[in-house]
Amino acid sequence: MPEIVPRWEWRWFGRRFGPAESRLATLTPGAVQESRETYLLSGTGDNVKVRDALMDIKVLRETRPDGLEQWTPVMKAGFPLPAAEVAKVFAALRLDPPPLRRARFDLEQFITELAVPSGRIRAVNVQKRRTRYTVDGCMAELSEVVADGKPTRTIAVESEDPSAVIAAVRSLGLSGYVNTSYPRGLAALLDGPPSRYAVIDVGTNSIKFHVAEHASDVHWRTVADRAEITRLGEGLDDTGRIGDAALERAVAAITGMVAEAQEHGALAIVAVGTAGLRIAANRDEVVAAIEARTGVHIAVVSGEEEARLAYLAARSGLDLPAERSLVVFDTGGGSSQFTFGRGHDVAERFSVDVGAVRYTERFGLDGAVSSRVLQDALAAISADLSRLDGRPIPDALVAMGGATTNITAVKHGLARYDPDVVQGTVLDSAEIDRQIELYRSRDAVIRRGIVGLQPNRAEVILAGACIIRTVMEKLGKTSLTVSDRGLRHGVLADRFGT
Repeated sequence: MPEIVPRWEWRWFGRRFGPAESRLATLTPGAVQESRETYLLSGTGDNVKVRDALMDIKVLRETRPDGLEQWTPVMKAGFPLPAAEVAKVFAALRLDPPPLRRARFDLEQFITELAVPSGRIRAVNVQKRRTRYTVDGCMAELSEVVADGKPTRTIAVESEDPSAVIAAVRSLGLSGYVNTSYPRGLAALLDGPPSRYAVIDVGTNSIKFHVAEHASDVHWRTVADRAEITRLGEGLDDTGRIGDAALERAVAAITGMVAEAQEHGALAIVAVGTAGLRIAANRDEVVAAIEARTGVHIAVVSGEEEARLAYLAARSGLDLPAERSLVVFDTGGGSSQFTFGRGHDVAERFSVDVGAVRYTERFGLDGAVSSRVLQDALAAISADLSRLDGRPIPDALVAMGGATTNITAVKHGLARYDPDVVQGTVLDSAEIDRQIELYRSRDAVIRRGIVGLQPNRAEVILAGACIIRTVMEKLGKTSLTVSDRGLRHGVLADRFGT
């Protein structure tokens, strides 16, 4: 064999690769290679395959704490394979060789006489169509794969320099995806349980966490779904910066979510940040600090992208007529996102800096307030939502976000939150008005006793209800449909398939 140069490799199996595909589309691809290969799986994790009529073996030499693997080629031998080389193949598979009654074995003899009868080796027929790129000095590869009739895709990055591989994976937007070698990936594809993925939505007031698995080709099953009120945007309006205490709360919450995702066997953890991080002057320092302490890189999405993902979440979770005009809005702690469309087609999307935290702090809405203060707050919200003025009345209005789902839980008197009850609920303006008065006349301490209201949302619920009511009024709607599925569900569908 020529001089062996160990390389560090990273690979992931999936249906979609999110921003990585957009990045690769801007690069000039190398030659496209197609091949038919036979992988020999024995559960050891070493890479043993037949490619181009050669027995090709790579051995895993080292795994770094970040999951990066160093693989070393140890054999490329042509058929017929001498008995001594056959013994080396079984050693790589960590199996004792059977009696070798031939001096040499062609491929068919090796498979039918040695591999299959062992009962411990699975021969998997694999077709690949590989397209190579250069990403930040590393070799990258995007492949269409069919293994024993089951299709999948892989994306890979490799280099002699491990730090270059990590940087390239980061630049492709794939931080948080679990490095998965070909032997493990093929075994999971053919025999493994449904793949699980985690999404962390870092908002201005709360951090939401969702783990789901593919229950079928088109449906997801929720494994875990929860939120923690971290008030990341506390004081942001006054200082323009995220404070140390807020950062510590976020780190603690994300650390727990990462551990939970790993316990559930998530193959990827995707984290996105919204309005609070978009506007914070110290955004880059906060994102870097969270990554250094949790291992999670937060991709701060634009308001327009947040709106698109919210629309995707609503469309995929509700039975909405295909031809009707639709407005989907998601109001959070720091901003509200709006998407206008018809069916699956998006006509317009935008974000405005209208969030519950801002008005809570500005008008003291965390406590009981007079009717005059309430009217002043509603007037300010109306002015800041002027972009909605004069628009045609949509056929359907869908709302999502913590304020909406908490108001829905209060309507139903849910002592324990039930997403199946909340999803698809219709809220009318009379119910919103009733709850606005309920919160206006009580401070946060008393609000916490209201059945259905998440205690940590007691401070901001009045502002959130006022935003929802103002949106309804401006769009000429007396009712809306509630989507329990939010940004995190849109990210899940966008990154990993509907």
